[in-house]
Amino acid sequence: MTDSGNELPAGAGPDAIYAAGLAAGEFKIQKCGSCGKHVFYPRQLCTHCGSSDLGWVAASGKGTVHATSVVRQRPEAGDHYNIALVDLDEGPRMMSRVVDIPADQVKIGDEVTAFIGEIDGEQVILFRPAGGGA
Repeated sequence: MTDSGNELPAGAGPDAIYAAGLAAGEFKIQKCGSCGKHVFYPRQLCTHCGSSDLGWVAASGKGTVHATSVVRQRPEAGDHYNIALVDLDEGPRMMSRVVDIPADQVKIGDEVTAFIGEIDGEQVILFRPAGGGA
């Protein structure tokens, strides 16, 4: 099976397809062909209607902070960071981090934009303030 230009083994699961998309520089989420709703985290069945008719579409990358919390660390462990729940404009909610702004300045209702970044050597979706940050 081929997705996002990467060769994947036949029967690769949705999490592998999602990761391959990130590796190719693409942020894609699933959209149900039966009910038309978007789904995230990658799944085999639509969480709205139970259909297996899920396809991959490019995410807009736009979202709004639904909730945020600051993870405080000892100075030798690195900077404080936030964990945020972000409502994507397409509908799904995902957990991530908002960067390019002090962790304690991320607020509920902030508009954010997604990009592919890296945490601990793994490619992930991160967000930054839609206006460009502090």
